[in-house]
Amino acid sequence: MIPEPQITVTHSGPVFTVERLRLPHPRPELGEPTMVKDVVRHPGAVAVIAVRNDSQLVLVRNRRIAVGRALLEFCAGKLERGEDPRAAAARELEEETGYSAGRIEALGEFFTSPGFADERMHVFLATELRPVPQRLEPGEEIEVVLMQASELEQAMAAGSIEDGKTLAAYLLWKLRGDRATGGRP
Repeated sequence: MIPEPQITVTHSGPVFTVERLRLPHPRPELGEPTMVKDVVRHPGAVAVIAVRNDSQLVLVRNRRIAVGRALLEFCAGKLERGEDPRAAAARELEEETGYSAGRIEALGEFFTSPGFADERMHVFLATELRPVPQRLEPGEEIEVVLMQASELEQAMAAGSIEDGKTLAAYLLWKLRGDRATGGRP
């Protein structure tokens, strides 16, 4: 059991908060009585695997400032305070890709980087897609990319898919197989 830490907020922004935690060191015999950890507190996010009726996957090429280039990934977005993850998945799908889903199914959840953040990613499968107007937020640079699952797998094997949520979400979908409404990838 982890003891209750002393918490100091070092950053509070519109997307996340950073807390500095001070707690007793788990191995004080090493000479350090206190351990200090910075933790990113994040409201959570969604990732959406969208499968068109022709079996093409709907991905986005999204310009990511943190890594200095665009990445090919499944559409995704941050949960708003108190927002239901399924509703967020439907919203992000429409905003980023210009598709609305007739069916959205939960595939699983995971922590994106539990070494320093508490962000929980909720993964959904969206099917029965129909086109709607794309609604990008100001500053977003997103291009919709259609791929067959086999093409995405080749890109993953070649190392050209570098987005962790896309890799993890695809694995959850593949493991679900025929139990998911989108069938086998």
